[in-house]
Amino acid sequence: MKNAYMEEKEGLNYQTLVEETSRCLLCLDAPCSKMCPAYTDPARFIRAVRFKNLKGAAEVIRENNALGSICARVCPTERYCQKGCSRSGIDRPIDIGLIQRYITDFEQKNDMHILKCEKDNGFKVAIIGSGPAGLETACLLKMKGYQVDIYEKEKQAGGYLRNGIPEYRLPNAIVDYEIKRITDLGVKIKLNAEVGKDISFDDLKSKYDAVIVAIGYSESKSLEMFNDDKVILATTFLKECKSKQGKINVKDNVVVIGGGDVAMDVVTSLKKIGVKNVTDVVYEKLDEFLASKKELNEARENNVTIIDGYKPVEYKNGKITFESRFIDSKLVIKADLVILAVGQKMSDNHFDLPLINKGEIDIKNNYQIGESNVFAVGDITKGDKTVVYSIRRGKEVAFYVDSYLKAKGGKK
Repeated sequence: MKNAYMEEKEGLNYQTLVEETSRCLLCLDAPCSKMCPAYTDPARFIRAVRFKNLKGAAEVIRENNALGSICARVCPTERYCQKGCSRSGIDRPIDIGLIQRYITDFEQKNDMHILKCEKDNGFKVAIIGSGPAGLETACLLKMKGYQVDIYEKEKQAGGYLRNGIPEYRLPNAIVDYEIKRITDLGVKIKLNAEVGKDISFDDLKSKYDAVIVAIGYSESKSLEMFNDDKVILATTFLKECKSKQGKINVKDNVVVIGGGDVAMDVVTSLKKIGVKNVTDVVYEKLDEFLASKKELNEARENNVTIIDGYKPVEYKNGKITFESRFIDSKLVIKADLVILAVGQKMSDNHFDLPLINKGEIDIKNNYQIGESNVFAVGDITKGDKTVVYSIRRGKEVAFYVDSYLKAKGGKK
């Protein structure tokens, strides 16, 4: 019997790749490339495919994005590169994500080793957390000649890439592939190593020339009224579902509260593992949805019931009362299970770091915390909370750490 949760959607074959890239207008000053947060430059790799240079296309992607295979699968391209596509004015934008996926799959099948490292410069950098921001930063600094050690509290690396994004969207085999590429460069990942518990933060600051905090938003927020065993958090559910490959037992009537990408991952995962009735109640109206259109459409394709514009006001014995934000209306739903997907936060501030609005770490424009040798990057800093923006911030913090250390003493 097929496991729908484990089945990734089919990508392009060579014929459909050629057909899709042939639709590109080859713009001189390509807006798609300007709108990629990670500067991956779709115009260049599409042009390379048009000239049947798949190796060159893979080089373009890897030179700009260490996690190109992952971004090809999870980036909300309709918000970024495809939004700028000139083809939109004729029919529909080029499917840049699928093209990038074909190229990076080609790279993997042909065991290409594109990235190279400079000579060891004598500096040592520690990174706390192995999510997308930490991995991107580690890769770039290693290529510049730094000794880079990642400290990861979990037993496997990858952060939310491994523990949160469902298998049908991002197979763990792809996460493993991307991490191996980075460790093959010489980055070391210390697993089951929780900073603040297994090693002190002060020890890291004294042992390394720079420390980068990239711990992400790994814990779901809750709502005070939901406090019994029929309520779980979205991150808890997604982690269990992925670790058990979708082989979990969930009762037939589940209510999910939330309308972002995490909520869409939850509701679609529930349907794919066989839950009969999945109802998603969302604070925003449909035209205000925080989730990407791609994720919303997949939820609809899987027959998720979506009720927009309602907020929870009471919860008792499995019954949730919602009130409309726009009309004089109440809604009562009884659920076997309630899953909260109402935002995420930092799990713990073990390091006594300065926080500002929304629990983000207070940093300078160069990602540095005060005048110390500590930097912060990823979802814990201001900006979009997407993988592609984590890649962008990882590239930026790598530049600033490199500049900071070279200004401090040049090459050792």
